[in-house]
Amino acid sequence: MEPMGRRTVLKLLSGSVAGGVAWALLPKAVAGPWLGAGEAGGSGAVAQDAVLAIAFDGKLHSRLLSSGKPLTSYQPSESLLLANGAIEDFAMTGQQQQAITDPRHGAGHQLTVTGRSARGIEKQVAVTFFDSLPGFAVLQTRYRNSGSAPLKIAGWRNAAHELADAPGGFWSFSGTTHTDRRDWVQPMRAGFDQRNNLSMDSSDYGGGTPVANIWRRDVGIAVGHVEPVVRPLDLPVKKTAAGAHIAVESMRESTLAPGETLVTERTLLATHTGDHYAPLQQYKTYMQAEGLVAPQAPASAFAPIWCAWGYGRDFTLKQILDTLPKARELGFEWVVMDDGWQTNEGDWRIDKRKFPRGDADMRAFTAEVRRQGMRPRLWVAPLAADPGSDVLHDHTDMLLLDEGGAFQTVTWWNALTQCPAYQPTVDYYVALVKKIIGDWGFEGIKFDGQHLNAVAPCYNPAHKHAHPSDSVEGLATFWKAIYDAIHEANPQAVVELCPCGTAFDFHNLPATDQYPASDPTSSWQVRSKGKSMKALMGSRSSYAGDHVELSDHGDDFASSVGLGAVVSTKFTWPKDTDHPSEPLPPGGLVLNPEREALWRKWVALYKQHMLPRGEYRGELYDIGFDRPEAHAIAKDGAMYYTFYADEFSGAVELRGLAAGRYRVRDLFNEVDLGEVDGNGAKLRVAFKRFVLLQATPVEARA
Repeated sequence: MEPMGRRTVLKLLSGSVAGGVAWALLPKAVAGPWLGAGEAGGSGAVAQDAVLAIAFDGKLHSRLLSSGKPLTSYQPSESLLLANGAIEDFAMTGQQQQAITDPRHGAGHQLTVTGRSARGIEKQVAVTFFDSLPGFAVLQTRYRNSGSAPLKIAGWRNAAHELADAPGGFWSFSGTTHTDRRDWVQPMRAGFDQRNNLSMDSSDYGGGTPVANIWRRDVGIAVGHVEPVVRPLDLPVKKTAAGAHIAVESMRESTLAPGETLVTERTLLATHTGDHYAPLQQYKTYMQAEGLVAPQAPASAFAPIWCAWGYGRDFTLKQILDTLPKARELGFEWVVMDDGWQTNEGDWRIDKRKFPRGDADMRAFTAEVRRQGMRPRLWVAPLAADPGSDVLHDHTDMLLLDEGGAFQTVTWWNALTQCPAYQPTVDYYVALVKKIIGDWGFEGIKFDGQHLNAVAPCYNPAHKHAHPSDSVEGLATFWKAIYDAIHEANPQAVVELCPCGTAFDFHNLPATDQYPASDPTSSWQVRSKGKSMKALMGSRSSYAGDHVELSDHGDDFASSVGLGAVVSTKFTWPKDTDHPSEPLPPGGLVLNPEREALWRKWVALYKQHMLPRGEYRGELYDIGFDRPEAHAIAKDGAMYYTFYADEFSGAVELRGLAAGRYRVRDLFNEVDLGEVDGNGAKLRVAFKRFVLLQATPVEARA
C-alpha cells in the first residue's frame, strides 16, 4: 500500500465536520421547476439547472435527466469501493439547497445530500451548478467512518451512469494516454472496454486530459475531474449489454479509521448533444477560471513548417541548407532542425562532426535561415539522459526513481527519466533553453518525446519530496519555468510541445504555444485530435497537423487545412536521404514534381485563407454520426466547410449560415458551385477524399 501524504488523492480528515458542513440532518430541498413530485418527492432530492437534473432516491442512488427527459435509471452513482465489493446503499438522512457565489466561477447553486450505510459509513454528496455552465455539474463526495473499527478502502467511484442503447450505437472520447497510441475518438462496438487510467500506462507513457465522454446520436454524458493539478484517477468507459457505462474512479487503497473522512476529487458530470466538442469546451472554460489558461500564441505560430526530420538523425548541414530555397519557394516559413544535432540526449552538446566550430556554427546556421527569410526552430527532448552521457554520470541525483529505487526508462532513446520537480533539473533545462534562444538565436523550440506528457511518482531521497506525487504535479510547473525562460530570452518565441502519440495533458497547456497532431497514425487522428484540441486550446493557441507525410497517402493536406491546422512537412530535396533513421514510406519523402505541385497549391491555399485565425465551429457537426464527416470554420464573414469520405455523392448540409444568400466555391478545384439560401442550406456535391467549400454572402461580393 502506498504511503499516504499531504497530497494524497484520498484526503482523510478527522473529526465530525468535513469541509465546513456538519454531519447532521439537513433541511429538505424543494423540487425543481420541471421535475414532478414523483421525481423529487418522498425521500428523494434533486439538483438541477435548465439542462441537467440529477435526482437522488432514498438510497442516494441517482438518475440523470436532460431538459426534463429521463436519460438513465436510478443507479449507485457514488460508491465506496472495498476489496470484495462496494458500499452502494446509503439511507438518506438529509438534504440542503443553497445559492452560492464562487470567486472563480460566479453565481450558482448547490444541493448537499447525506446518508448512512448499514455499516455505519456516513456519506455526503455535494452537487454544484454554475449559471455560466448549463448542463455541467461539479460533484464531491465525502465518506465518514462513524463506527468503532477501521475500514480498508480499495477506492471510490463517482458519476457512474449507464446510458441505454439507441439506434446507431455509441461513440466515445478518451483524453487519457495509451501506449499503443490508439484513437482518442472511437465507436463503441461490442466488447469495447477502456480503463482510461490517468496514471502511467508504461514507463514513459501517461497522463492526458482528465475527461471521458460517451454519446449517442441524441445525447451524451461526459465525466472527469476538475482539480487544477494532475490526479491519477481512472475514467472507465465500457459497452454493456444494455448500453454504455462511464464513471470516475480512484483505485488508491487506504484505511479509514474511526472518525476519519475520505474526500474525493471534484468531479465533473455533464450532458450534451452532439459529439465531445461541447463538454471539452465547458471543461476548458471551467479550468480557465481555475488558472489554467492557454497563452496567446505569437503570430509566427501559425506559419507553415518545414522540418528536417526527413533526413533523419544522420542529416548533414548541407542537406538542410540546400533544401531551404525550395522550402521558402513553396511558402514554408519555419525550419526545424530535428534530432541529430546533439552528441546525446541529456548533455545537449553540439555534435562537432556536423558543427565543427560548435556555438559559432549554430549562430551561423540561424543567421543563414533568417537571411533566407525563414525562422529557425530546434528540436529538444528534455528530461531524458542517455547512458554514457556526462549528466547521467555527474548528476545521478537528477534521476526519477520508483519506490524500489529503480530508474524510469524512455524507450525510444533508451534513456532514463529525470525528475521535473527537482530544482537542479529545472535549473539545468532553464539554462539550456536560454542558450538555445538567447545565444544560438533560434526563434522556437520543439519539445518532443512521449515521456514529456507525464511522469511517475518520484521516491529519490535526494529530492526530499514532501510526497512522491510532487514529481507528477511538478511537471506542469517545470514546463512553466521553461516557457518563461524562453520568453524572457525572446518574447515572440514559439514553444511547441509534441508528446509523441500521447493524449495531451491539459495541465501543461499554460506552457504551450503550439501542439501538433503528435505522430498521427492516420488522417482520422489528425482530424479527431484536432477537433479535441480546438475545444481545449481555443483560438489563443496553435494546432499543427504534424508532418503531412504521416497522413493518409502521405499527402492529405486537406485534413489540416480544412480543420484550421498549421501545415507541416518533412520532405527531402532533391533526393531521399541515403541513411534514414527510420524506414522510408512507399515512394520515399523526396519532393518529386507531382508532390511539388500539390504542396505548392496547398500551402498557397492555407496562407490565402489562414483558417487557424478563424472560429472553429465544432458544435455544428457530430464527428461520430454525421456522414460525410464535416468540419466548419467562420472567418471574415464567410463560412468554410470541409467534408471527408473515401467517396461521396449527394447533398451536404451547410450549417451555421445566417439568413440570406451565399455563393459557394470549391476552393481546391477552383469551381463556383452556385448559390444557396442560408436557412437550412443544402448543396449537392460529388468528391473523393474531400471537398473544401467557401460560402460567402452574396452582398459581400456584389
